Parts: sequence; C-alpha cells; structure tokens
Amino acid sequence: MQRFLQIQSRPQSDLLTGLTRRWMSAKTTVMSFGDGSQGALGLLASQMGLGFDAYEPTPVSGLPPDISSIAAGHYHSLAVTSLGHLWAWGRNSEAQLGRGSLSSREGWNEPRRVEGLNEVRVRAAFASGVVSSAIGNDGSLWVWGKSKRGQLGLGKDITEAVLPTRVEALLDQEIVKVSLGWGHALALTKDGKLYGWGYYADGRLGNIGKTLEASPLDLIADNIKSTNKDSKSMFEAAEKLVLEAIEKEDDMPIIWEPTLVEDLQNVDVADVACGLDHSLVLCSDGTLLSGGSNVYGQLGREKSDLGLHPVDIQLRPISIASGVGHSLAICEHISSEATKQAPSVVTWGWNQNSQLGRKGSENVPMVVETLVGEKPILVSGGRVHSIASTTKQEVWSWGCGRNGRLGLGSSADEFEPMLVESLKGFQVLGAVAGFDHNLVLVAE
Repeated sequence: MQRFLQIQSRPQSDLLTGLTRRWMSAKTTVMSFGDGSQGALGLLASQMGLGFDAYEPTPVSGLPPDISSIAAGHYHSLAVTSLGHLWAWGRNSEAQLGRGSLSSREGWNEPRRVEGLNEVRVRAAFASGVVSSAIGNDGSLWVWGKSKRGQLGLGKDITEAVLPTRVEALLDQEIVKVSLGWGHALALTKDGKLYGWGYYADGRLGNIGKTLEASPLDLIADNIKSTNKDSKSMFEAAEKLVLEAIEKEDDMPIIWEPTLVEDLQNVDVADVACGLDHSLVLCSDGTLLSGGSNVYGQLGREKSDLGLHPVDIQLRPISIASGVGHSLAICEHISSEATKQAPSVVTWGWNQNSQLGRKGSENVPMVVETLVGEKPILVSGGRVHSIASTTKQEVWSWGCGRNGRLGLGSSADEFEPMLVESLKGFQVLGAVAGFDHNLVLVAE
C-alpha cells in the first residue's frame, strides 16, 4: 500500500490515468506511422500494405473501437481492449503474434486477436523483438515467442512458446508491469518487488545469485573508447559490434526462470524499463538505478561497476523509458524555487541520430530544452528516435526520420523535438515507440 500511495502523489501519472478513464466510454482509434516493412503498422493493402511506410499517423483498421492501451515490440504491435481482449499484428517469424507459427506472411499486417488467451482478461501487454507478454487481471504473466536468451522465463532450455503460456515461477506473485530487452526481462510486482530472467551479462538484472560478468561486447567496446577519439567512428564501431554480438554469442549466461533481484529485496521499486542490453529501475524514493551495457553511455553514470547502481542525475525521476541504446526520464525539479515548475524530459546515451533531442554530453543526463514548459506525461524510445506526449494531448518526436518514423510527413532527421501537427484535434491517450515505428491511441 505504501508504494501505491507514493505513486499516486505523482501528478503526471494521475493525469494520464484520468485521461484514459475519462475517454473509456468514447470510441478509440489506434494510429501508426513509420516503417511498415514487417507489418507493424497494421495498414491493410487497401491503404498501404505490408512493406510500405507511413509518414504521418494513419488509422489502423480492423481493430475493435474500445482499445484501452497499446504496446510496440521491435517489429510488431499489441493492443488491449476495455474487455481485456488482446490483438496483435506485425512480424511473426518468432511466433510473437500468438497466432501460430504457420500463419502466412501476407497476413502479418492484419490485426487479429491473440489465440490462447480466451479465458484471460488481459489488463496490460508488453513486447520485445522476439517475445510478447500479457498480464491478466489477476496479475498472472503470460508469454509467447522464441528466444535463445531465455527471455520467455518458462524453464531450463525452453526457447519457444507458439501460443501464450503462463509463467509458472510467478504463480504466487501479482505482476503489474514487465519490461523486455533483447534477451532479458524484468517484472514488477504489486508490492514493489522485482524479478529478472534471461541473459544477465553486465549485471543488467542486478544481483540474482550469480557471479556478475562483463559481456564480450562491452570488453571490446572499452578498447574502442580508449583508442579512438573520434566520437562518430566510435559509435559506428560499437553499433557494428552490437549486431555481430547478437548473432555470435555462445555459452551465454542465462537465468531461465524469474528470480528475485537480491540487492533490491528491501527496496520499494516503482518502475522498470529495459533497453536492448541495459536496464533502468526507478525506486519509490526517487532513486534511479541503471545496469547492463554502457557502450553508448546509456547507464548515465561514471561508476563502471557491474550491476545496478545510481544514475548521476540531479533531478527527481517520476517516469522512465528506454530506447535501444539511449535512456529517457520525466523528472521533477527538486529545488524549493522550482515547486511550480513543470517536469522536464531528461535524456542520455546513444545520440548518433539526435535521439536525445539535445546538445551536450551524451553520457550525462541532461534536460531537453525544447520541451521545457510542455508538461510531459510520457516518453518512449525507439532504435534511433524518441517520442513524448504532454498534458495538452500533443505528441512530439525527434531523432532519425527515415521511413517516416517521426510522423512529420518527411524522412528528415530532427535534432530537437518537433510537434506532430497532424494529430492536432485528437484526444491523445497514449503513444509508444517500437524499433522503427510508433503507435498513438486517440479518442474521437
């Protein structure tokens, strides 16, 4: 109870929940924009079809009119209805759509209800590149897809679940949120405990009873940093290493079932966010912890020790998110003079395509000046772009504009946040970034 009292004191969280409840009785529409090559936009052949991009927010047809929440994986999308039904569309090579592994690629972009959850009233859904998950109204956790890194959490050497399967190791826990990286996962319980599973190199899961070890990627990246002073060349080399490491890692250190994060047993956790290979953990007292890979400075701290350690941030985070190699937070100003000052968006990490939306040191958390005074209520990060929504029910985007992923009508990069003008007049209830696409939930 203490944890939820603390969370309820956050005005942005309250306002977002209030907006959603206010429009629950109205018709809602999911809009998508960005890369459509894997069907993640959900746009049918009569509109654009599989393989086409959308440069401005476009309504997704074929969905029920009562969508209450949305989620974006790397190449697929999820939507939950007010009745607790879950719909999915996009890439299905790893069975992450929950419709069987033999479904035709031509139908990937068609939203369909996830099979195997007919007896489950879903209240939230989450996704990574290869796995999807859903939380039932009773706090049960369900997963499906394929992951050689143990991200399913279903037991030793279980790497595939074609249809939703309950995570038995968490039967006695009420789960309220899950965050999924490329191969690791963190689950938050109602009473503020944190469980982790999957690939645990670099301490991205914190202390889970195993000897912490650095991944080969980070060891090589450290050598790059020490020998290469050209920032652009360093990031290009690091990006290449990330892609190679995903394909070539052998003998990976894996936790196959959800395990309590030991160093947080006596800490009340409020929120979690996983990037590709790093994690952010927000404690109820406002402390923000980070762990995992620091190739791009996404941990936001000078301390190089493995595991979860405090981010070097001067403001008080109230909400967190993560892109592939960058981190985002909405923060309150803690000085007495700033009691009436609106929260700010703070970013750090990979900035090769301006996904931080600001200038300055990349490995140091800093305020995105363009959004000062805009009253943000949520942020989300993709591969090389970011989005935010505000109390004005506006959506802002910045970073790489390729494939129209900024929703601004062009493929141009934006070095600072830009207002998505085509959403004016809509009541924006939510927005989320996938790898190269985005979803926006609006009420009509």
